[in-house]
Amino acid sequence: MIDLGVSKLALIAVVALVVVGPERLPKVARMAGNLFGRAQRYMADVKAEVSRQMEVEEFKKFREESATTLKEVENSIHSTVQEASSNLSDQADIFETSFEKPLLDEREVLRKTMRQGRSSWGVKRAARPMWFKRSSGLRTRVQSGAARMKRLHHAAGK
Repeated sequence: MIDLGVSKLALIAVVALVVVGPERLPKVARMAGNLFGRAQRYMADVKAEVSRQMEVEEFKKFREESATTLKEVENSIHSTVQEASSNLSDQADIFETSFEKPLLDEREVLRKTMRQGRSSWGVKRAARPMWFKRSSGLRTRVQSGAARMKRLHHAAGK
């Protein structure tokens, strides 16, 4: 930037006072300040645009590098899978034995198909005593949303 000291600023102010005059000096100073501010904002916008363009270029480079790396990883995975599948097909003859699953007995089938009463959520929730529900703030009666709102608004109006 321009190196302006106090003595140079004072000299500029005296020359401006003589040339412009005391009546129009505030208007000229205000206009000069506005122009200086616009110039600073313009320079800041240009700097921001240049940095944004640099970031875009860096992002493009990064995207290209990541795309090539991704292709390489995909190719290596694909070759590994093909190699493993060929090895498994070679080894399939060794493991071709028939395994029989044990049959389930009747009690086990019933246990899996029928819902256990004590493990259900509703039974566990209802098993709490009423005094505990009241002291902990749990609902003791089921109420619809409309009924609950009516009860709360009626209680607030009293």
